[in-house]
Amino acid sequence: MTQTPADEHRLVAGAFTERVDGVDPDGWDAPAPVEGWTARDVVGHLVEWLPALLGFSLGDIASVRSDPVAAWHDHADAVQRLLEDPASHRRTLSNPHIGELPIDEAINNFYTSDVFLHTWDLARATGQDDRLDPDRCAAILAGSAAVEEAMRASGQFGPAVSVPADAPVQDRLIGFIGRDPSWQRPAR
Repeated sequence: MTQTPADEHRLVAGAFTERVDGVDPDGWDAPAPVEGWTARDVVGHLVEWLPALLGFSLGDIASVRSDPVAAWHDHADAVQRLLEDPASHRRTLSNPHIGELPIDEAINNFYTSDVFLHTWDLARATGQDDRLDPDRCAAILAGSAAVEEAMRASGQFGPAVSVPADAPVQDRLIGFIGRDPSWQRPAR
């Protein structure tokens, strides 16, 4: 049975939430694998860009600067409510870069996969379990390879980092999106 966008988000956001909840309170300013970002910035990115894409607010969200844990929980809950709202299935996102898509499909195609990828970033930045579901890694890698030129042109992905062809699928995906799979957080 195919999962709905609400099911996908619940699963992927749940894994990210585990990492958010596992961050040491002093760990939010730790460097992340994305150049110039901290662990807090990873959460900030996810909380801030989706409303901009959708063109509307998701409601009252705590400040990422003062409370990244509360901000993530508020945001993830708001996205989940949106995806579970039957009225959302009739709403359409119109975007000059991606065309017109139902809101739930747009969230699933762009945002939920971004949450999945940034789970690795947050885990690495904060010294947590960074393992990602290999089947989802393979699916995202296959789908991304088909639109690589557009992805790179968007400026949202760095140049691919070369990894051996026989590397684990997670490493190949992380390298594909422009991260070094061997990146380690600096020693404290």
